[in-house]
Amino acid sequence: MIKKNTDKILKYEDLTIEIRRTWNVKAKSDTGHNTGITKSFRQYLSNIPGKHKINELQKEALLCISCILRIELM
Repeated sequence: MIKKNTDKILKYEDLTIEIRRTWNVKAKSDTGHNTGITKSFRQYLSNIPGKHKINELQKEALLCISCILRIELM
């Protein structure tokens, strides 16, 4: 379990650094929560042609959400 948690922290560290630099804010990787990926999401994703990596989709979603928040808060 410790190795798995360490792997998650390292995986999201690049995203955390990117967020810190882009918006000059304090950011921290939070790996203590469930990713929220359901079986139905995986099933819907399999119906879309092409290869899709869930972690890449999550990263894109986070970056889009942070962009929307930045626009709305400015």
